[in-house]
Amino acid sequence: MTRTSPSPLVPSPDPATAVAQLSQWLADPEPPRLELTTSGSSGTPKRVLLSREAVLASARASARRLGGEGRWALVLPSGYVAGVQVVVRSLLAGHPPVLGAWADDDGPAAYTSLVPTQLHRMVRTPADVEALAAMRAVLVGGAGLDPALREEADRAGIRVVTTYGASETAGGCVYDGVPLDGVALSLGTDGRVRLGGPTLFDGYADDPELTAATLVDGWYVTADAGRLDHDGRLQVLGRLDDMVVSGGVNVPLPAVAARLREHPAVERAEVLGVPDPEWGQRVVAWVEAAPGAEPTLAALRDWVGERHPRSWAPRQLVPVTTWPLLDNGKVDRQRLRAAVSDEEDQA
Repeated sequence: MTRTSPSPLVPSPDPATAVAQLSQWLADPEPPRLELTTSGSSGTPKRVLLSREAVLASARASARRLGGEGRWALVLPSGYVAGVQVVVRSLLAGHPPVLGAWADDDGPAAYTSLVPTQLHRMVRTPADVEALAAMRAVLVGGAGLDPALREEADRAGIRVVTTYGASETAGGCVYDGVPLDGVALSLGTDGRVRLGGPTLFDGYADDPELTAATLVDGWYVTADAGRLDHDGRLQVLGRLDDMVVSGGVNVPLPAVAARLREHPAVERAEVLGVPDPEWGQRVVAWVEAAPGAEPTLAALRDWVGERHPRSWAPRQLVPVTTWPLLDNGKVDRQRLRAAVSDEEDQA
């Protein structure tokens, strides 16, 4: 008689329910795989299947890198991979996580995991700064961390650890540019980042073609471009599909965004390509101004042109006061792009 595999476990978006689910899952002698949906920040969300072995390999390697286990504070959605890892790591340390706060009746958390948007807000709140500075480490992932924001956190005494990874790697598997123990890292001839090791996923639910294209010879083939710096640390340059051709010129959008964020009048910035009949792809910058500042498109174009080719500079500036966010705290880049396209359709 053929034995059927149990249905995957989908962690609940309700934190308390997810803690109960994952606690039982860790104790199950024959656990099902987890099914986690990716954020969809760059396209259609995918349903990732993760074994318990992969999740535990990630949690244990993380504890070794951070210097030990401890209780975690959960301030990320519990249905995504980063939230799941917070719950699992806290349970492995013998304590349920602190939910939506930094401490409860059982005491303070020793660790937490954030996206850059959350850290950006918290470094401006004294109570959050005090709590984060008392922790052993604060993991920040899900998107690139601006150097200026990291410096601000460092000055506040917060031990930030930047993480790089994906649902397909059971969460962050490269800390501050260095792979966790057991994680393999390589770069393709085009600079594409490839990751291997025990934290890899089993495939995508009901999508064998995408699985075959993404899991190749034991490697997870990412959509990101990277390079190794002088001491061998990984620098993620951005998604390969974030390179657009504008006016016949290849423009690396992450590099333009990073330059804009260094401008003293810019608080935050995102840069995307938008279809354009003249340029092919028009480089558009969404910018949140620093308090009291009003950056102009001309000034920002000059700023980009001081370091990069002038042809990389944005051709449109969209002021932002409130960023559209996904459930996991990442900026919803699809909504940004769609809003500009909608405006053009109505013009």
